[in-house]
Amino acid sequence: MASRPAFTDSDTADEAVRATCDDATVCKRFATSKGYWRDLYIQYFARSVGERKAPEISRGYYARVKGVNNLLDAFIRKTECDCQVINLGAGLDTTFWRLKEENLLPRKYFEVDFPTVVARKIHNIKTKPPLSKPIIETHSTDSLLLDAHSLDSDRYCIIGADLRDISSLDEKLKKFQLNTELPTVFVSECVLVYMTPTHSSNLVCWASDTFHTAMFINYEQVNMSDRFGQVMIENLQHRHCTLAGVEVCQSLDSQKDRYLKTGWEHADALDMMTVYSMLPQEDVERIERLEFLDEKELLQQLLQHYSICWATKDKLNLGNLAQCTFKY
Repeated sequence: MASRPAFTDSDTADEAVRATCDDATVCKRFATSKGYWRDLYIQYFARSVGERKAPEISRGYYARVKGVNNLLDAFIRKTECDCQVINLGAGLDTTFWRLKEENLLPRKYFEVDFPTVVARKIHNIKTKPPLSKPIIETHSTDSLLLDAHSLDSDRYCIIGADLRDISSLDEKLKKFQLNTELPTVFVSECVLVYMTPTHSSNLVCWASDTFHTAMFINYEQVNMSDRFGQVMIENLQHRHCTLAGVEVCQSLDSQKDRYLKTGWEHADALDMMTVYSMLPQEDVERIERLEFLDEKELLQQLLQHYSICWATKDKLNLGNLAQCTFKY
């Protein structure tokens, strides 16, 4: 019998990255249970609310969710839903179900993640009718294409793949009817930072080369060269989680440069403190009343070390995609 390949450092690192998927889901579950935002579907991916999270964590997730959704929804509206979404490293994200509920569903919604994560998500979808029903409702035939690491329907597709293997990623997406002529928006949240700069550049370059009208929304760390950033890196290293792409996270300019050097026409970036200040202030005041926050300086530091960067290409002249943005 063939021996099992040795368990390598890269296996350990990948396993640590996969664990961040659970961290995000548990934090979102807690925040939604407190009323920071509405998500009826996260409960089907996290069994219980779990232990209390610090208020600055919940406010940080609130800014993240609202900020990314702001850009994603603006793109979908600009294309009048005649577009595709590709959520890279989607984890247990619930955006497909939110868009279906809000009548903002694109022509097709793709998710990509490690095969083990995808297998878990497919199991949840198969066993929980509130997740499977919206997929079935938007599908035209009696049967879905389903195996251990992929599920494909008319409007929703989830694929197990390694984002570092571009040729395999491209092949799998096209197998499930990815349309390279459609306007396409990519969403990536704390994903590229776990890839080497070479791997992440290859990925965003592939996206730029493949689609003539597109947007790439990326949420991850920034300003990582100061003391607070170094502490963040050390804390993750203690969990065997290495930020292999941290050199791209030095500044907002270094974030934008990744796109401008790989064929994207326009790029913008904001730190999350700025995004937080641009969100509808009536709602911000509402969520700030939910829990008392003792250390506002800690929230400010945290938000200053995360950012949203978005890049665009607009061959179809949809009307300046760069304006799918925050008002500033």
